[in-house]
Amino acid sequence: MLGILVDGLEKKFGPVTAVDRLSFQVDEGEVLGLLGPNGAGKTTTVRILACLISPTAGSATVCGHAVTLEPSKVRQTVGILTENPCLYERLTAFENMEFFAEAYGVSPREERNARIRELLEFFDLWTRRADKVAHFSKGMKQKLAIARALVHRPPVLLLDEPTAGLDPESAKEVRDMMTQLSCRENRAILLCTHRLEDSEKLCSRVMIVNKGRCVAAGTPESLQKKLVGGLVLEIVLKLGSAEVVDTVRRLAFVRSLKTDGQRLLIALDDPDSATPEIVEAIVRAGGRVLSVNPPKPSMEEIYMKLIGEAGR
Repeated sequence: MLGILVDGLEKKFGPVTAVDRLSFQVDEGEVLGLLGPNGAGKTTTVRILACLISPTAGSATVCGHAVTLEPSKVRQTVGILTENPCLYERLTAFENMEFFAEAYGVSPREERNARIRELLEFFDLWTRRADKVAHFSKGMKQKLAIARALVHRPPVLLLDEPTAGLDPESAKEVRDMMTQLSCRENRAILLCTHRLEDSEKLCSRVMIVNKGRCVAAGTPESLQKKLVGGLVLEIVLKLGSAEVVDTVRRLAFVRSLKTDGQRLLIALDDPDSATPEIVEAIVRAGGRVLSVNPPKPSMEEIYMKLIGEAGR
């Protein structure tokens, strides 16, 4: 089942185009990461999908419901976490959860209370259920806001910076929860984040946006290949020299070579057959090999390169 389908989505605020013809989809059981700098259009996209604002052009559906034609049905199918938790600070944690559970139609009372307890216990907030939210830390408020977004068991989740303000242990709990929701419960999740660690660990696909436009989209593996230029071999040397580098560069099957002296990134058409010859050539030239492996650029490296290229 398709969770989210976006086609040519636009949003203008006067002369400013916040979202510029974005198109993507999120299937059930999938986490799509929406990455980009401040002002890239991520939050605006989430607000459109949550029916908080209307698009200027293009279309978007959530669980088959058009955001412009069936906003009430869309709201029933999504759980949303915005940048600001937007909790009622004069109410207790339990009262906040109860208010939103009732608003989403979670009933009867026994089922509603059981669901609230389940979520508050998961986020380690049950012992603080009678405390007013005004006295909570930022991290506690964030966890309560995520629990609120899940209270009606929505098939689609729109999460804007879900681990912001959380300590490492709590951030891991949230990531584990998202993995469970996507893999075991087949929820479709759109994750907007500045924390590239989250996207690297959670997302089956990512879309990098800048100034409202898609810069690149695909699996982390496909973006890694785009960054390093196709099939690439990484060789780390314990002992290297200019002679070793020149020897490798002159090999007929080496398309290109990048190096910092000890780490060689070698573009090849057929790494499997070429690797033994490369290692042999390095040893003959006096080099000593520490490791041979395919490179795995971090999501931070991919992001910085693609955003940098988009800004040129």
